[in-house]
Amino acid sequence: MYEVSDQYIAGFVARCASDDQKRGRESAATSWYSCDPWCKIGNTPGPPRVTSLRMQGKAALRLSLVSHLEDLVMSTTRGVLYVHSAPSALCPHIEWAVGGVFGMPVRVDWIPQPIERACYRTEYSWTGPCGTAARLTSALKGWQRIRFEVTEEATSGTEGERYSYTPTLGVFHAITGIHGDIMIPEDRIKHAIALSALGGRDLTDALYDLLGRAWDDELEPFRYAGDGAPVRWLHEVV
Repeated sequence: MYEVSDQYIAGFVARCASDDQKRGRESAATSWYSCDPWCKIGNTPGPPRVTSLRMQGKAALRLSLVSHLEDLVMSTTRGVLYVHSAPSALCPHIEWAVGGVFGMPVRVDWIPQPIERACYRTEYSWTGPCGTAARLTSALKGWQRIRFEVTEEATSGTEGERYSYTPTLGVFHAITGIHGDIMIPEDRIKHAIALSALGGRDLTDALYDLLGRAWDDELEPFRYAGDGAPVRWLHEVV
């Protein structure tokens, strides 16, 4: 028979007490998981720390916010700026505004626009970071008496876009598919259906607004009149 010393027993009791305290700390940290479904908390001892965000429903099907922001910074895309109509006096000012977006002087070839007297049109393709179409639109929408459109192709982390502007209607923005078709977000369609069901605006008119029909009606003659116009390729160094 083995004899157990008092010293061994005391050490065993101390180790048990230490393990109990450790389990108590881990249990307290784990209890912070009650903030689900909005976040996930680390289970290390000490003060709780948020390690990641986790959304519920359809929002969870999207790329994470961090991944999306990384794509915006790293991705390069391309698009086309169509100036359908601009008075001759504004042509150099438009070149200056576009040059400010690209960070370099811009010179384009202007040709007469037969639809509108004493006005000119031009178009060019560009390559640059995601969001260039929005920046071009912001730079040009302040000039009156011009009509233009800007397209931007989709990337792995961003959607295709199209901006349309007329002096009377202002700016129209739409998400576009790979063939240039307008992609209406689901929530906007549901909102239009709900308003129509409650006796609001006619559903057909609401859908036409979402498709930007008023902009198409005004710009379509200018689009056809510009067929065969010269194109200048502009590339931004990124």
